[in-house]
Amino acid sequence: MTENSSAEQAQREADLVETVVASFASTPDPRLRLVMESLTRHLHAFVRDVRLTESEWNEAIAFLTAAGAITDERRQEFILLSDVLGLSMQTVAVNNEAYGNATEATVFGPFFTKDAPLIEDGGDLSGGAPGQPCWVEGSVSDTSGAPIAGARIEVWEADEDGFYDVQYDDGRVAARAHLFSRDDGSFRFWGLTPTPYPIPDDGPVGRLLAATGRSPYRASHLHFMVTAPGWRTLVTHIFVSGDELLARDSVFGVKESLVVDFAEQGAGIPTPDGRELHEPWTRTRFDIVLAPEA
Repeated sequence: MTENSSAEQAQREADLVETVVASFASTPDPRLRLVMESLTRHLHAFVRDVRLTESEWNEAIAFLTAAGAITDERRQEFILLSDVLGLSMQTVAVNNEAYGNATEATVFGPFFTKDAPLIEDGGDLSGGAPGQPCWVEGSVSDTSGAPIAGARIEVWEADEDGFYDVQYDDGRVAARAHLFSRDDGSFRFWGLTPTPYPIPDDGPVGRLLAATGRSPYRASHLHFMVTAPGWRTLVTHIFVSGDELLARDSVFGVKESLVVDFAEQGAGIPTPDGRELHEPWTRTRFDIVLAPEA
C-alpha cells in the first residue's frame, strides 16, 4: 500500500466515524445523544486499532447470539460477560465515589432476587442449604458513627457446593434473606461460611475464559445490599481473609477493605445466641458505613 492510498484509507475510515456520529445529532435526549456519540467513536476506534477482520466480527456476533440464547430469568450471561471484562467493577467505581469512611461497593452479580424471605434479628438465612454455620454480626452507621436504624439488609450467598438457590431446578429458596438493623444500628444472623466457587462456565463466557487461560473461580464471599431512606444504596461483599483467590477473583470484585476474618470456632465453643452446635462453626463482624444519598 502506497503512502497516498494509506492516507486515503485512513480518511475513509475517519469519515465513516463522523457520518455515524452525525446521525445522532437530532436525538431529543441530550444524555442519550452523548452516550451514543461516544459509544460510536470508541467502538470504531477499537475496530480500527486491532484491524478487526470480518470473520472475527462474525465470531463476535455468534458469541453475543449464544449469550442471548443461554440467558433466561434464572441466568444472565451478559452480566457474567460484563463481570469478567471488569466492566461491572468499572461501572461500580464510577457510580460510587469515595465518601469519607463509607463502605466500598463491589459487583452486584447475577444471582440476586427481590423475594428473599424476612428473618428476625439473629435468624438463620441458610434455609437448609449445605455448609458450615457462620455467625455474622455488625452495625449500620453513617460516616460520623451515628447508628442507622431500620436499614434493610439483603444477604445472599452460595452453598458449600458452590451453587446459589436459583441455580437449582426445584424452586428452593435458601442461603438468602433480608433483615433490618435495630434501633442501635446493629444486626446479626446465621449464614454459611463462604467458600470459593466458579461462575457458570458452561456457556460462551466460560469458553472465553478458557480460551484466554483464565480461571472462572471467585474468591469466597458473602453478598450484601443495604438500603435506607436518605442514604446511598450499598451493594457489596465481604471476603474471607487468607483465601488464595483474593488476588485473582474472576470478576475483579475484591477490595482490601472488604476482606474480613472468619474466626474458626470448635464444636464445643458456646455460640453468641445459645444455639447448640455439634460441629465447628465460624464467626465474623462487618460494620457497614453508608454515604448520604446524592
